[in-house]
This record gives sequence, C-alpha cells and structure tokens, in this order.
Amino acid sequence: MAPEITHDSSRSTRDLSRRGGPVNQALLDAPPDEPRVTPYDLAHKILYLRLLDAAAEGADWREVARIVLSLDPDRDPEQARRIHDSHLARARWMTDSGYRDLLRQGSQN
Repeated sequence: MAPEITHDSSRSTRDLSRRGGPVNQALLDAPPDEPRVTPYDLAHKILYLRLLDAAAEGADWREVARIVLSLDPDRDPEQARRIHDSHLARARWMTDSGYRDLLRQGSQN
C-alpha cells in the first residue's frame, strides 16, 4: 500500500483558497482503482470537485497541488504531479461513471 501524505491545513492562497482551503484528509499517492465508489472516494469527494473546478479553469497543476492538495511541488515535483494527476483522473471517473454508484446508494453519502 502506498504511504499516506497528510495535509498542512494552514496553507491557502489566491482564488482556490476561497473555495475552502486544503482538504483535511490523508491522501494516498493514488486513489483506489476500483470499478465502484470506495470509502476513499466518499472521503475525498470535495477534493475531487475542487480538482475538477481547477482543471476547468485551466489552473496550473503546481498551484492546485499546493493549494488544494497541500503538497510542495518544488520539493518533489514528480510525486506531486503523480498525486495530482491520479486524483484528477479519479475525479473525472466519478463524473463519467462513479456517480451511478452514488445514485444507487441514495442520499446516504
């Protein structure tokens, strides 16, 4: 299992910070690659929405990594990019397919 990276909740800057600051959940290097919504997805649904918003606005991935994911892309750019890209891909999966699981589960999530 991949090591967990915790968030520094004291970080926030510019426009993305107005959306609630960093999400205070532990991040895996990559979200689970399951064909259904997982507890990890449910715990990170707000993060997924923020990643999708940032991507739609054309935000630089480094800024998103700093503000939304509380990562330091200058310290380890490859890892920060991997974490950003894998979570953005999962967020996109949620909008393409995963939402069906949420609908089946009803309003409990």
